[in-house]
Amino acid sequence: MGRNAVVVGGGVGGLAAAVGLRRVGWDVTVVERAPVLADAGAGISLAANGIHALDALGVGAAVRAASRGQYTGGTRTPDGRWLVRMDGAWVERAVGTPIVGIPRAALHRALRDALPAGSLAVGAEAVSVDRGDPARPRVALKGGDHLDADLVVAADGVGSRLRTSLFPGHPGPAYSGSTVLRAITERPVDLRTDFELTWGRGAEFGHIAFADGRAEWHAVLRTAPGVRHEDSLGAVRRRFGDWHEPIPALLEATRPEDVLHHDVNELAVPLPSYTAGRVVLLGDAAHAMTPNLGQGACQALEDAVALASALAAEPTTEAALARYDAERRPRSQAVARAARQAGRMGHQLTNPLAVAVRNAAMRVTPFRIAQHAVLRHHAWTPPRLDTARS
Repeated sequence: MGRNAVVVGGGVGGLAAAVGLRRVGWDVTVVERAPVLADAGAGISLAANGIHALDALGVGAAVRAASRGQYTGGTRTPDGRWLVRMDGAWVERAVGTPIVGIPRAALHRALRDALPAGSLAVGAEAVSVDRGDPARPRVALKGGDHLDADLVVAADGVGSRLRTSLFPGHPGPAYSGSTVLRAITERPVDLRTDFELTWGRGAEFGHIAFADGRAEWHAVLRTAPGVRHEDSLGAVRRRFGDWHEPIPALLEATRPEDVLHHDVNELAVPLPSYTAGRVVLLGDAAHAMTPNLGQGACQALEDAVALASALAAEPTTEAALARYDAERRPRSQAVARAARQAGRMGHQLTNPLAVAVRNAAMRVTPFRIAQHAVLRHHAWTPPRLDTARS
């Protein structure tokens, strides 16, 4: 079995794949098209399956040290009334670790720190992959250079160029109907909870508290794709400024230039395979999903561990990729379907009667009963990765 891999994409999934492959003895080069690693991004919640995957990769302790556990909070209405309160201690007992909140940049750094210097090539944009030699796929880079490898990992995101070249008949990503504006506050905010969601008609606002006192907030709206604002923070204030505290305080602690705005796209049509020869799709390139269950990054981390485990255990690369596809495609696509359904029952509801019925049902359903449906996605045990090198 060959031992040289090229990972296309330096996000969470690509970096995690590189760490996992290194742990089982592969030489890895990660190519990232961004010319500078600015660590742009907001925050992220990691459920137990994501934390356990990070443990298998050897970076769980570093991520925990940079995180804040989510023990308090829940879901509210715009006037501040609680629909359901979170019991984070119970979640921790049920799955072995609390959900945690962490700046995405801190997660990136923890993964990069687990890789040797020189393994990450920035400003290198992969434009295609040539599988003319079945045993040595070739990644073509913008500018004319290329990289040959025994394995190519396509972790180049929801708009994956490599996925399009491998599956030209697939329709690709589709707009979910929602757009999200988000930011990390410039300064600490006095928060009484670790995590909250607030559901209005066709809109959602949420926050994730960080260990340093700052917080990430996100505002989700149902709107046409491509709509942008000259003053994004002002647009959020106009839409959510009269919602309950701490929403106004979070917006007040935010610099206008820090607000990010992205349409939420997903792979609504599942891929028929996550592999094509010795090219394997991972993370959003394979199964981009809506964020309603907080599982996008967690599923990418699972992918990374499963891929490394299969390559370590199987006698050939082909057998390992077949195992990876058989393990990962059913689970990740099921999670994507569940996330889409959760969105339909959350901020995407606009009918007043439907909203009232949902809210009444949530108020009378104990948190632990409601959470059982979600915990089935959290309860994942990673395979052991036998360390082949430090």
